[in-house]
Amino acid sequence: MRTKQIHHISNPEIVKQQLLLWSQQFDSVVWLDSNNYNHNQLQYDAILAVDEFTSIQTDYKHAFNKLKEYQGITKDWIFGYLTYDLKNDVEVLTSSNFDGLEFPDLYFFQPQKLFLLKGDTLEVQYLRMVDDEIDDDLKAIRYSEECQSELVEDKQRGNLSNDIKIHLRIHKDDYFDKVNTMLNHIQRGDIYEANFCQEFYADNTVINPLDTYNKLNTISKPPFATFLKLNDKYLLSASPERYIKKEGNTITSQPIKGTAKRSSNIEEDRLLVQQLENDAKERSENVMIVDLVRNDLSKTAIKGSVVVKELCKVYTFDQLHQMISTIESKVESDVSPIDIIRTTFPMGSMTGAPKISALKIIEDLEETKRGLYSGAVGYFSPEGDFDFNVVIRSILYNASKQYVSYSVGGAITAKSDPLKEYEECLIKAKAMREVLES
Repeated sequence: MRTKQIHHISNPEIVKQQLLLWSQQFDSVVWLDSNNYNHNQLQYDAILAVDEFTSIQTDYKHAFNKLKEYQGITKDWIFGYLTYDLKNDVEVLTSSNFDGLEFPDLYFFQPQKLFLLKGDTLEVQYLRMVDDEIDDDLKAIRYSEECQSELVEDKQRGNLSNDIKIHLRIHKDDYFDKVNTMLNHIQRGDIYEANFCQEFYADNTVINPLDTYNKLNTISKPPFATFLKLNDKYLLSASPERYIKKEGNTITSQPIKGTAKRSSNIEEDRLLVQQLENDAKERSENVMIVDLVRNDLSKTAIKGSVVVKELCKVYTFDQLHQMISTIESKVESDVSPIDIIRTTFPMGSMTGAPKISALKIIEDLEETKRGLYSGAVGYFSPEGDFDFNVVIRSILYNASKQYVSYSVGGAITAKSDPLKEYEECLIKAKAMREVLES
């Protein structure tokens, strides 16, 4: 079904830049980059999928069944995303909040052209109907730096660096009121924990998506960076978090709960790590989500196979320290990969516990439909393996509507202080704001 070629390359970082530049001519693009982070358990360092051959695009109604049918019929690589609002397919829920971005609820496509980068090896996979284009495309990719200079000229001509005015969908006092309402729910026993998010946005705004992504990725260098393009809609993501991965019969989920800022002073930075490791509130947040993930994985797991491989381990990224736990399970070979995702979605780190109660309270208190934010981007392989990130630390852009958005959130527990939660949101939002305002 696909023609495969292996090419040895001398400078993978340059090839990454060339591939991403070359991809901008297509309407369907998924770029996944690990930024060579050493704790990602990724099969590839970077992947580029472009040029839709077949696709599925739908709202939430029966979305997972439709995806299951599409994935089963295609039996090939498919790339795309799941929005948070697919919760409405999994449970009897609704999403009626404001949506300035208007992404379809689910989108996957079968790429005609696929590039898989690992170390100094570039694997090229083209559908046979277009494999006569491989040589010409590789030449164009090698010369794509010329495209970069044209992009710079276009930016200067189009005056894309306009002053961007960032607005808050929820203002500070309202945020405090909403967190206090959530704390009341916790005190009543409705929930133990919930992830509460707020949107920052700019309207009547034009940005250069590739330039914005490159700036964001340079600041953060996360292990699950993503550039996604669906016609006029873009995701520019610096996500540090894996949602779920399947490799053979092993399922891995790595929720993040617990955040601390970085310091340029080495000793102070080490102290911040120690403080995060020993922070009772952050650890309790993480442990509650680990329990939720264990329960979700058990729905498809071989009995007794769900194990916590790492609990509350702190990992360091360029912008932040994060507390990550790793949970694994085993599944039988006849379990559908779509069912594994369906029974764990939305991911625990972006919802709360108990999950359904948290989802309802979140919908009532938040002002914006989350859409792709706190959803997932990734792929299914022809063998039914998959890997998906969590869409956080991301900028979303609808070019036709000239609407730019980024959202941040945090876990609210009984020990939460509204002011500290608000300050944590600002820390998480810092990179996106810097990129847009620079």
